[in-house]
Amino acid sequence: MSALETIGAPVLHLVRELRDLFAMLARIIVLAIRGRRDRRTIVEQAYQMGNRSVFFVSVTMGFIGTIMVFQAGLQALKLVPELSMLGATFAELLVRDLAASIGAMMLATRVGAGIAAEIGSMVVTEQVDAMRMCAADPIEYLVVPRFLASVLMTFCLLIWAAVVAFGAGMVTANVVFEVNYATFANFSMVDAGDVIVGLTKMLAYGAAIPIVSARCGLTTFGGSEGVGWATTNAVVQSSLAVIVLNFVISSVGFLLFPG
Repeated sequence: MSALETIGAPVLHLVRELRDLFAMLARIIVLAIRGRRDRRTIVEQAYQMGNRSVFFVSVTMGFIGTIMVFQAGLQALKLVPELSMLGATFAELLVRDLAASIGAMMLATRVGAGIAAEIGSMVVTEQVDAMRMCAADPIEYLVVPRFLASVLMTFCLLIWAAVVAFGAGMVTANVVFEVNYATFANFSMVDAGDVIVGLTKMLAYGAAIPIVSARCGLTTFGGSEGVGWATTNAVVQSSLAVIVLNFVISSVGFLLFPG
């Protein structure tokens, strides 16, 4: 096998995967607008993804906020004698990138795995084939409710993640470095560009996780072992999607909002 074939095969596979994902996204958007919307299923999925993830996200982001402020404070004291801008810089980092990206990585492990396992189990037990035999579209009945629930709840959870991380960082700064709460709660460095970039990432992550995970579930084969592989692939690919989207949106954001 030549070097060109070795390099070309994975590239072609990646191109096909991206094509299929974008095609699924377009189909989901059309069905979400024009198709049936089962509100009960959407609410159930929102509960599974949102309410049952609050504690997980809160604990994770609380520790992240504590660690980030502690380490940033230690490093800053080596350069400057006071930490009056510690809260301002941490707030900008949270709003523009940290809360959305780390929170989405956490949700990719829980929400993504759950979607892939649930749909994958339906595939290997031929429930999806039965739906097709009844002229029911699996994407409309299985994927669209999860997509809508994920976009909504991921957006809400990541905003909550930013609040928790900032609160934990504020307490850490006060206890460890004796920074006043009012001094730490400084949002002077957060501008409209930071907010727009951060909210865009939240929406993008909320859309990417269910699409990637649902595709992993729908392409499951081989029984219970296949479900396991689909779940693993969903976590890996969803996490990779978050990282790639973070790079793309951050790059565009810095071009549009350089300040």
